[in-house]
Amino acid sequence: ASYLSLFVAVSVSSTRLAIITGVPLALALPLFWVSLEYVRAFFLTGFPWASLGYTQYRTLPLIQAVDITGIYGISFLTLFANVTIFEIVIWFNDKGRSRYPLASSSTLAVLLTFFLVYGFFSLNRPDSAKTVKIALAQGNIPQDIKWDPVFQQETVSIYERLSRTVSGENVALIVWPESSLPFFFQEDLGNSARLSSLAKELSTTLVVSSPARETRDGKQKLLNSAFLINADGTVSGRSDKIHLVPFGEYVPLQNLLPFVNKMVHGIGDFSPGRSATPLATSFGKIGILICFEGIFPEIAREYVRRGAVMLVNITNDAWFGRSSAPYQHLSMTVFRAIENRVPLIRAANTGITTIIDKNGHIIGMTALFREDILSGEVRIGTEQTFYNRFGDIFAWACITVACCIALFIVRQSNKINRATQ
Repeated sequence: ASYLSLFVAVSVSSTRLAIITGVPLALALPLFWVSLEYVRAFFLTGFPWASLGYTQYRTLPLIQAVDITGIYGISFLTLFANVTIFEIVIWFNDKGRSRYPLASSSTLAVLLTFFLVYGFFSLNRPDSAKTVKIALAQGNIPQDIKWDPVFQQETVSIYERLSRTVSGENVALIVWPESSLPFFFQEDLGNSARLSSLAKELSTTLVVSSPARETRDGKQKLLNSAFLINADGTVSGRSDKIHLVPFGEYVPLQNLLPFVNKMVHGIGDFSPGRSATPLATSFGKIGILICFEGIFPEIAREYVRRGAVMLVNITNDAWFGRSSAPYQHLSMTVFRAIENRVPLIRAANTGITTIIDKNGHIIGMTALFREDILSGEVRIGTEQTFYNRFGDIFAWACITVACCIALFIVRQSNKINRATQ
């Protein structure tokens, strides 16, 4: 918390210095803020949770342009609008003694016009892509019994029962949440055969999740993985979690911090997957985002760049309890769908399980801490977006201009110091 608070402190302090040297507030604060949001997303493993732009996840016409700018464009617009409103309030309360913020107001009008026109155009664009029916199981397995061997068979039975409720509905894909299997899928041949039989019985592709083991350089590594079982019962692929949760799935700098233990007690210390490899289904490739990988735009981008026509987010948010965190987690995945113009379906152990189309519409969602299954139809992705091809150009532009402002601040400060000597 102390480390993450520095990003707010530095952006505000830099803005204050910029204002002293003559840089407009409406220019300085959005640029410094967005630049540091981007740095936060990568520095020390990265943690881009709750970036400012995510507050707008329900304002669909406004956020369609993230397929150009990424989430950082919405962060910039949100902050620029608030700064402009602040300047207008100051001008009004000052009874006209200060100048009306004409430049920032005019710029905001232009930006809002662009974002909204582009948004309405995107939302009303015809789409003839193939429709796929999917189902998402929410087992609501309590965290304190998830890995208890006594409840192992009961856990699997719950997911089997939920999956059978959509039997005969021509569902092409059924997804179970992260760590839905309380055993090693690769090693427990009895339970693995049980799941293969279920996929054949339902004539559908099944995505399940369990830990996996892999030997690398003569050492055995533990992975957080998802497995794809075809309608004929064969296992055709595995997707490993690439971006692990620090202090949850491993301890960063463990050799330097031997006194630090994991905050979340699990099977052991996990290792990251090697690459973002989509898994092939009957309707196209899918990219699987495990847990908080859904908050990292670059991982979703890479899956789509490699041919994924749908993103699948599997997670276990039971750790969060009844807090705002599950809703925050959901809001961030909306942007991964729009950025890449592919649907994103989300299966969560305790919620929120949801279906999001390629324009960010939340088609359906479950309540927290309730056993449920959610089914629906989505249109697969058919094209790459500007953002998918070129990435965070907007964020890098903000960083470039912010660096120029910082250089200007240093030069102006040196001039002031020399003048006062």
